[in-house]
Amino acid sequence: MEMPDLNSTYKPPPVQCNGFDPRAFRWALTMRLAVEEINNSKDLLPNHTLGYKIFDSCAYPLTGQRAALAILNGPSEVSSPLCSGSAPLIAVIGESGSAQSIVVSRILQPFRIPMISYFSSCACLSDRRKFPTFFRVIPSDDYQVKAIAQLLQHFNWTWVGVVRGDHEYGRFALQGLLRELMGTGVCVAYQEMIPLLYDQQRALEIINVMQTSSARVVVVFSAEGELTPFLRDYMEQNVTGIQWIASEAWVTSSVFTGSEYYPFLGGTIGFGIRKGQIPALRDYVMTVDPWPGNTQLPPCTGHETLLEQHSAYMNTSSPRISYNAYKGVYAIAHSMHNLMNCKSGQGPFKNSSCADINNIYPWQLQHYLQAVSFTISGEEVNFDEKGDSIPSYDLINWQRGYEGNIEFINVGLFDGAKEAGRELLIQDKMIMLVSVCSDSCPPGSRKAVRPGEPLCCFDCVPCDSGKISNETDSIDCMSCPEDFWSDAEGTHCIPKVVEFLSHDAMGVTLTVIAVVGACLTISVLAVFLYHRNTPIVRVNNSELSFFILLSLTLCFLCALVFIGEPTDWSCMLRHTAFSITFSLCISCILGKTLVVLAAFTATRPGNNIMKWLGPRQQRVIIFSCTLVQVIICAAWLIAAPPFPARNTQYQRSKIILECSVGSDLAFWCVLGYIGLLACLCFVLAFLARKLPGNFNEAKFITFSMLIFCAVWLAFIPAYVSSPGKFTVAVEIFAILASSFGLLLCLFAPKCYIILVKPEKNTKNHLMGKEK
Repeated sequence: MEMPDLNSTYKPPPVQCNGFDPRAFRWALTMRLAVEEINNSKDLLPNHTLGYKIFDSCAYPLTGQRAALAILNGPSEVSSPLCSGSAPLIAVIGESGSAQSIVVSRILQPFRIPMISYFSSCACLSDRRKFPTFFRVIPSDDYQVKAIAQLLQHFNWTWVGVVRGDHEYGRFALQGLLRELMGTGVCVAYQEMIPLLYDQQRALEIINVMQTSSARVVVVFSAEGELTPFLRDYMEQNVTGIQWIASEAWVTSSVFTGSEYYPFLGGTIGFGIRKGQIPALRDYVMTVDPWPGNTQLPPCTGHETLLEQHSAYMNTSSPRISYNAYKGVYAIAHSMHNLMNCKSGQGPFKNSSCADINNIYPWQLQHYLQAVSFTISGEEVNFDEKGDSIPSYDLINWQRGYEGNIEFINVGLFDGAKEAGRELLIQDKMIMLVSVCSDSCPPGSRKAVRPGEPLCCFDCVPCDSGKISNETDSIDCMSCPEDFWSDAEGTHCIPKVVEFLSHDAMGVTLTVIAVVGACLTISVLAVFLYHRNTPIVRVNNSELSFFILLSLTLCFLCALVFIGEPTDWSCMLRHTAFSITFSLCISCILGKTLVVLAAFTATRPGNNIMKWLGPRQQRVIIFSCTLVQVIICAAWLIAAPPFPARNTQYQRSKIILECSVGSDLAFWCVLGYIGLLACLCFVLAFLARKLPGNFNEAKFITFSMLIFCAVWLAFIPAYVSSPGKFTVAVEIFAILASSFGLLLCLFAPKCYIILVKPEKNTKNHLMGKEK
């Protein structure tokens, strides 16, 4: 656009339009296509032909004003005498920009000539007092700013900048946005205006504000014309990291789809005009002669090569603004059709009348436009009392295409006809956005706002164990149900690992050790049975030795009950079997200790203690000591028996299956009683440690009880502090270690003499009488 020199020294020349807008040229051809379709239709305005004349406003109000005045003057001033009848102009399709539409509508208003805009969305044009003849097939910006406000809240963008054009469209859009943002928590960091007459110095100042501001989201209400040079300067400054929110005026502009724009504009999101279907448009723009009657230019063949900057002309796959122009022409045609076919007294309004076919006035058409309703390409078209159409937008996201260019991806919808709060529908998984101060928090994390910084600046904190977030930019993490835990990524709740001492590596190892111990004990028992008549077996009280070996075998085998998933029966059997078998074993050792002590003190004169420790009395001692433990266990099982329990508190990521003791008092009474018997054995054996000869049984008992007590004293802290299945493993280890201690200390020396040194298996050697 070249403005004339206004120095007032001579008559200024007309405004000069520079360049060529292929997109706007396609809109004009779409209007021409619609007119030709209507003229060829047998159902719509039959026997009538629509005429048209196309003027170029250069997207500038002053040029639009000249075009409007030229329209009103008719084809020529000579052929159109003033006030001789109805005007040759019945309606206007246009303008593309709100500023131009305001000027043209005001010029047409005294003549009551209706005007249908396909791209003017300024909310100011809905004022019926100022623009009574204005209609449009694009939603008012009141709905666009409402949609943008909801978009900002949806993504929690609370610190934004606004850039607008120097015209009514930008001014009213900004006012509407500020009104919609009141009370939402979204704040505007700055408001900048691109001059209508582009000023590079001013543009660089705006770009510097954008670059230095902490607001990384920028809403732009601007037309394509003034935005194009602004974005060129923006790219030359190499500014990145801005999340652009585009108004409908440029969100589908193919001018910015080149690959060079992607590093700077990729991720742009905004609300665009709903796309429609014009099946014949592509073939029409490829084959139509745009300059009929011009003999200086050859007709188009459709095979010409288009320059890259003119590729927008062929962008007919998803018409949006072109579709609006198409609907506007059909709206006029349907209104004229209704006007010409009405009957007297049946007009759309009380004061409306039917038209004389040969003398139709624009104000009559205006009345019928207000009431028109028709369907085109499956869409219903009508106007409300303000001349606005149904508010509906596509949510467009700019994403990288296969060749590095920008593609417009439909990622949502705004339907203003729906109830409040449900107008906006967004497909979040399809959206690609620019990092805004902070990168989006991926699933498995939550946003933590940085103190003293805008809400859009945050850190991504991984969800705590047991909590998940399965959405991007989650405010908080959700706790998993009791029997579930978070996976490694923190995005899903998975069933907790159920842990118990099973037949895994640890379980198999302990099982093998227990079985080996039982087999070894049975082997010793077999050796003693085979050599039961030898001195070393006889002098050690073979009956008690057999009892001890049998009880030790049971001690080894009871460890197997602790392996496997706890059940009601296994929990009760574990502790009772363990306590009774060990009580039996220690009782036998106690009886043997008493016999040894009594045998070597009975040699004193007048001592007849052995008559009180015969085989019968020994069995009574063993039975009585074991019976006490049996009674304790019976009371335990009756009052508060052990039971299987699911422990989710010790390790919250696991469910530990364990046997609860039921009664802690009973559990420690059982262990305490076994400890009491062991201590009593230890004291008695210690007293008999200096008996004469090579009979070292008291020393062996002393040492075995020392090991036994040491193992179980170490067991207590280990049992209390061990987690999960290791608690059971510690108890099994204590059972096996103490059993091996008793077996080795009591029977290994005897087996050594029996099997390796049989020459020492004599009474004299044992009594220390060999020389």
